[in-house]
Order: sequence, then structure tokens, then C-alpha cells
Amino acid sequence: MTWDFGKTVQMLGVISSYIEKNSNPKPSIVVCPSSLALNWESEIRKFTPDMKVMVIRGNVEERNKQIRSINNYNIVIISYDLLKRDIDIFKELNYEFKYIIADEAQYIKNNNTQNAKSIKEINAETRYALTGTPIENSLSELWSIFDFIMPGYLFSYKKFKEIYEIPIIKDNNEKAIKKLKMLIEPFILRRVKKEVLTELPDKTITILNNEMQEEQLQVYESYIVRAKKEALMAINEKGFEKSQIKILALLMRLRQICCHPSLFLSNYEGESSKLNQCLEVMQDAIKAGHKILLFSGYTSMFNIIEEELKKHKIKYSKLTGQTKVSDRIKLVDEFNENDEIKVFLISLKAGGTGLNLIGADMVIHYDPWWNSSAENQATDRTYRIGQKRNVQVYKLITKNSIEERIYELQQKKAKLADNMLSTETKFISKLSKQDIMSLFE
Repeated sequence: MTWDFGKTVQMLGVISSYIEKNSNPKPSIVVCPSSLALNWESEIRKFTPDMKVMVIRGNVEERNKQIRSINNYNIVIISYDLLKRDIDIFKELNYEFKYIIADEAQYIKNNNTQNAKSIKEINAETRYALTGTPIENSLSELWSIFDFIMPGYLFSYKKFKEIYEIPIIKDNNEKAIKKLKMLIEPFILRRVKKEVLTELPDKTITILNNEMQEEQLQVYESYIVRAKKEALMAINEKGFEKSQIKILALLMRLRQICCHPSLFLSNYEGESSKLNQCLEVMQDAIKAGHKILLFSGYTSMFNIIEEELKKHKIKYSKLTGQTKVSDRIKLVDEFNENDEIKVFLISLKAGGTGLNLIGADMVIHYDPWWNSSAENQATDRTYRIGQKRNVQVYKLITKNSIEERIYELQQKKAKLADNMLSTETKFISKLSKQDIMSLFE
């Protein structure tokens, strides 16, 4: 039997090998989202129990004391948020780590943020960036990650933009694409799941359409006319770039109406075709013995769904950005082990990464997210190592609505990252003005 482990365990294997070969090993440091810090600690204690590990956390005084004791450990873990607060202490102590690992490296995709600036000031012999989404929107994100692992390799951003980003985005310059691919390929280990996890069961993705009826449809039709008018007015007065916050707010309202109009209309008493469809799917699935992960971009939607689950006496768990980091692992373990808990409601942003939920074999994406890579990462909370059952994924899409437009854009931009990581597709840039205005059709 062959084994293929996830990014975390593979990285622990590298660190363990180094420690075994050195009598006085340097410490290594993992920088990750705060929600994943305890996951790293848990994995370390599970797979490398002899490794001395510390999670840096607590108040300023506690963290200061912990940082000053780093040399007593093999590996330390700190969140991006705390690192940028404590970077001055790290610089003062001038540690040199063996490895620095940027987990979920899309957190440093914007070179101008404190996340990116802070982590690039840490001294380490070798740098690793772990991410399932190295390019979400533009080539500048790829440059920022490379600027962390190999500063200067892709030149200054100004030169990179001139040589690669502009020719590729504007002119789809095949020569520039090929040359950039040649530069980055030797340093990217891309793990395509269907290739490396051949023992995984099947995964089936199904689009389930629903159609708004009566009151919900009336609300949507009246609002989209007003929203399009307001968007055009904002663009004419302030220009497209300065109107984007306004436009996104208008689009959010349309998306909320598709989910359930009462998300922003307090006096709405009608139904939601999507909610009805979702409940029907869940009830049928539970009767057939399935356990479900339900993702949504709107935590307020969970309040409505929870009422329905309670009404139908369906036991569930919930994880959002408000869930304490210390409670995340407990909730995950309980869901995986307790057959009576049939549904796990998870905020896409809070629970899209770092969770192992192989107790489920069905995933429902209640509403489409702008970038399909975020949905794919969320689905992979259950479609991962250890999963023995076939996984069914449902994407609920409201017909003749903004959700259909979003799904079309997802398909159009689905292979954004593949442009640099494979040879099959051409690069597609961020949403254009035309893309955004088409959402109001």
C-alpha cells in the first residue's frame, strides 16, 4: 500500500528528517491563519510526538516571554495577525530559523499588506509556501508569494509587471506565458488530487437549479431594476474604479434575495425556493444515511436554516468566524464521531480550510462564491485522505438570477491558476467592468 499525506504532514516529515540528522537543530516556524494554529499543533503531536512544539498566543507579555524561549523548541507556530504585531521582537532577537513555512500562503498574496511585509522580515535558511490557491485573481499574487520564498527571483514588482503581467493580461502574450512558466515550474510542487490520491473514491458534482416564485420573484425583479440604475449612476459620477464598493453592495443584495429575501427585508414573510430545495435535499440525504457539510457565504443564513433543522429535529453543528479557535477541533471531532449529528453548517470563509471532516459524504454549497477555488477548498474538507465513501457535491443555483451569472463567470475563470501551473489554458484577469455589469442582466 502506498501512502500520500497532506501538505502539513509532508512538511513535518521534512522537519523531522532535519532534526534527526542534527545534534543541535535550529527551530522552525510556521506562520498560518489563527484558525489553523491549533490544527498544526494537533497534527504535530499526532504524527511527530517527539517534536517540541509551542503555539505563540496570549497577551503581549505572554507572547513576549514565549518568543524569547523559541530556542527551546523544534517548531513554533504563530498566526499572521500576531506575527505582524510582534515582528519587532523577532527582529530584536534576530532568530535564524531552519525553515519558515507560510501556510495558506494566499494570506500574503498582496505584497503591500502587513502580513506580507512581516513574514518577509523573518530570517530562515529555507522558505516554503503552502497553498491550494497560489493565484486567485492576478499574477501579482504569484509574484508576492515568490518574493517571500525567493526574494528577487521574479525581479522587482515593477519589472515583473512590465515583462510579464501586462503582456499576459492585456495581450495574452504566449511568449511571456511560456517564459514565466519556465521560471516558476522548478519550484512548484503541484499535487493534483486525482493523480496523487488514486485510492480516493469518486466525487460527483451536481448543479441543482431552483426558480424563484411569487413574492420572492417580485422582490428580485423590482430590486434588480433599481440596482442596475444605481450602479450605472455611480459609475457615471465617480468612475468604475471608485464605484466598486457600491456595486458589490448592490450585488450582495441580489445574492441575498436568492438565498432568502428576509436576510435584509425584515418584513418579508414569503418563501425561498432555494431554502425549500435545500431542506428537501437534506431530508432525503439524511434518510439515506448521509452526513452533510453545508457551506454558505452568509452566516446570517444559518439562523434561518437552523430554525428549519430544529423544526425537523435534525441535529447539527455550526462553525463560523465567531467560533473560538479552541472549539474548532472539538466540533470537528464530535461531528466525525457522532452519527447523530447529521449536518455541519460552516461559514465558507471561516471553515474553508484547515478542517478534516471525512465523517461527511455530502457537500452542499448553498450560494456560489465569486471564486470557485474557495468552493473547491471547502469541498476538500471531506474529499481528502481517509475518505472511504463516494462524495456527492451539490451547488444550489437560482435560475435567471445573479447566481447564474456568477456561475458562468466561475466557469470562465475556473482555470485562472492553471495558466501558470499547466499548459492547457490562457490567463484570464480580474473581473472587468463588462463582467460586473453583466451580473445585473
